[in-house]
Amino acid sequence: MNVTLDQTSSPANLVQILEDDILSGRLHPGTRLDEQALAKRFEVSRTPVREALRHLASSGLVEIKRNQGATVMELTTRSVVEMFQVLAEMEGLAARLCARRMTRADIEALRVENDICRAKAGEDDQTGFILANNAFHDVIWRCSQNHFLYQEAFKLGKRLNPYRRYVTHPRRMQESCDDHARLLQAIENGDGELADRLMREHVELIAGGAADVVVALESSVLSSTD
Repeated sequence: MNVTLDQTSSPANLVQILEDDILSGRLHPGTRLDEQALAKRFEVSRTPVREALRHLASSGLVEIKRNQGATVMELTTRSVVEMFQVLAEMEGLAARLCARRMTRADIEALRVENDICRAKAGEDDQTGFILANNAFHDVIWRCSQNHFLYQEAFKLGKRLNPYRRYVTHPRRMQESCDDHARLLQAIENGDGELADRLMREHVELIAGGAADVVVALESSVLSSTD
């Protein structure tokens, strides 16, 4: 079935649809992604398709090889868990630095973002929650005042973002808000060690859910080849 996209819009919707297809197993690892076929499917030109594939490549879901085109990345549970482990350490360091460097205005900005997170969780608004959650974490990155750390974490976080969406459900959204509140209190108290630990535990919990997504995907691929 073809899905028609607004020709004047960004390829964001196309990216989300392809993410869904990959993470749900409809597009298996190793599947070739032909630009012309995708353009026909979505009834768009090849330009937004090409942009969407580049975005998916930056997220680690698609691999683009010279003269071979794009294919769905061969995902493994180990690689996803390893990336989240590194991100947890980076996020923990950022939280520890924030406990020493955040101003009163920064603390209030964090509180506002978490209030928005709670409101979106209460409305079961997954998209709104993810945006507010990203804004909460971005305040911490910014206030760590470590530009190199921010740049490296941003790149890694971008690769992991597709998995976050698949582990963001109503119960987890409420738990995240509670995690944020404890983290905020530790930062406000200037307790860098506690802020570091709480942040790492927060990210590692997400990592477990993301690993479950990949395990499910691997299982679906194995069962389809039986």
